Amino acid sequence: MKLRIDLASQTLDLLDAEGTCLRRYPVSTALNGPGECRDSGCTPRGRHRIRARIGGGQPSHAVFVGRRPTGEIWSHALAAAHPARDWILSRILWLSGLEPGRNRLGGVDSMQRYIYIHGTPETEPMGTPRSHGCIRMRNRDVIELFELVDTATEVEIR
Repeated sequence: MKLRIDLASQTLDLLDAEGTCLRRYPVSTALNGPGECRDSGCTPRGRHRIRARIGGGQPSHAVFVGRRPTGEIWSHALAAAHPARDWILSRILWLSGLEPGRNRLGGVDSMQRYIYIHGTPETEPMGTPRSHGCIRMRNRDVIELFELVDTATEVEIR
């Protein structure tokens, strides 16, 4: 399996070993566009792999802070009480860059930038760049994807 994220179309494809698309999901990448530098708020390009899978067994809409479940379940009331939060929900696929100098090591390290594929509130649009650098997905989609991939799955962001 391999994941391909297309920044122009705002889609994530799950591909088999032959490159056949098995699933296509709408996503939302960075509002600031593509880029690799630390603190840029951009989505890094290039070859990555899934470094860690976090949240297996958690309910849909479970809230994560610092990659740990808080025990909260996202709701409109919770969102109204915390309007400034960047919601990370349901599951986390933490990415690590594979290209030294481009998305690995130094000031461009995707893992040290905490770049994830993760769930987001249903109120957030898909197909429109709105994130702070991560790849946002619908909760049902990220839960499905989480079950189909493993650590070390390659991820190409282009």
